[in-house]
Amino acid sequence: MRKRPGIGAIQKQRVEQERFRGKATELQDNVFEQMSNQMEKFRTNLENFASKHRNEIKKNPAFRKQFQEMCASIGVDPLASSKGFWSELLGVGDFYYEIAVQVIEVCMATSQRNGGLITLGELRQKLIKSRGKAQHHQNISNDDIIRAIKKLKVLGSGFSIISLKDTQDSSDVLIRSVPGELNADHTEVLKIAEAQAFTSIETLKCKLKWDDVRCQQIINELIRDGVAWVDEQSTTKTYWFPSFFKPLINEG
Repeated sequence: MRKRPGIGAIQKQRVEQERFRGKATELQDNVFEQMSNQMEKFRTNLENFASKHRNEIKKNPAFRKQFQEMCASIGVDPLASSKGFWSELLGVGDFYYEIAVQVIEVCMATSQRNGGLITLGELRQKLIKSRGKAQHHQNISNDDIIRAIKKLKVLGSGFSIISLKDTQDSSDVLIRSVPGELNADHTEVLKIAEAQAFTSIETLKCKLKWDDVRCQQIINELIRDGVAWVDEQSTTKTYWFPSFFKPLINEG
């Protein structure tokens, strides 16, 4: 018969297990401490970098975007508050909150015409025009506007960003500034209408392979929300989308 381990052997085994467990915990604590120190050093270097390149971050949109991405990689959000270290150092918090307020003003001013749906390109043009002729007022990018709009989510579901295509073209990005959500069918209709700023039931049926009822229902919902207008004077009834109208260069 095989001899069973004695009490002494069992106790020795338990002591060894406790020793290994304690060593593993010690190693984990050391690794965590090293990572914490490394992250703290990274944050300090980031603050020094921000201080050194403050003017370029504020004036250069491309440089500002790269700085934002660098911050995000270590969990730092310079836009988290309009007050505090980053706001005092760079003024970026105030910069984006200022843009956010101006976005609200532009969207409110144009909502009666476009139903609260405006392309990112048109929004940027109107923001630049409203911000004045000084160079530092003109240097706002699409990325700046999108970051500012994301900060408006604290106000609820009033503002959302809709991408019609997987491109960086500002004409393919819509900003919705009224409560409510556009569903997948609404977005598909907008994609069809984008090229010419209008569409028809027959066009939707042909391109989307939908029946009459589905096409008319979605169009009626967009008309109800002020996103689409009806043109009954043409041979075929058409539906226009003012958010896709091309703004005039000399628009007042």
